[in-house]
Amino acid sequence: MANPDANNFNSLYTKYYRKAFLFTKSYVHDEAVAEDIVSESFIKLWEKLKQEEIDYSDYLLLSILKNKALNYLKHEAIKAETIHSLTDINQRELEIRISTLQACVPEDIFSKDVEEIITKTLKILPSQTRRIFVLSRFQHKGNKEIAQILNLSEKSIEYHISKTLKALRINLKDYLPLFYFLFF
Repeated sequence: MANPDANNFNSLYTKYYRKAFLFTKSYVHDEAVAEDIVSESFIKLWEKLKQEEIDYSDYLLLSILKNKALNYLKHEAIKAETIHSLTDINQRELEIRISTLQACVPEDIFSKDVEEIITKTLKILPSQTRRIFVLSRFQHKGNKEIAQILNLSEKSIEYHISKTLKALRINLKDYLPLFYFLFF
């Protein structure tokens, strides 16, 4: 079709739009996507018709539709595979958390290993830091009460407790869920 004009385009569009749309939608299963692909395909067809003389515009349109729909479907397949991989990872993580929780035996929470780690960690702390932590976490006294007992500011009490928690967090890293249960 040499020197195509708007009337030729309108007649092509009118003649093939519905067929092109139904063809594309039957593969992509999404009306909006099918409309986009068909519109883009008609634009590409029109550009090709303006560049060269083509006798079989319906075949060319079908070829363009096919390639654009294939590209869309391949892209969707990649997205689905990525989502599936992420879902698998999330599923495995969930299974690990479930099995870890099932393996959790409350009696073991206070095992000798954990007690040793806590004892060793507290022993290496300065005596005042250790005393503040013991008052807070083992004797269940509030920061204000500890501050009054030791004649210190509440900010100082908070500093010593956070210093101890940081040391325990590092030393109990293998028991992290337990750490949060015990001290928070």
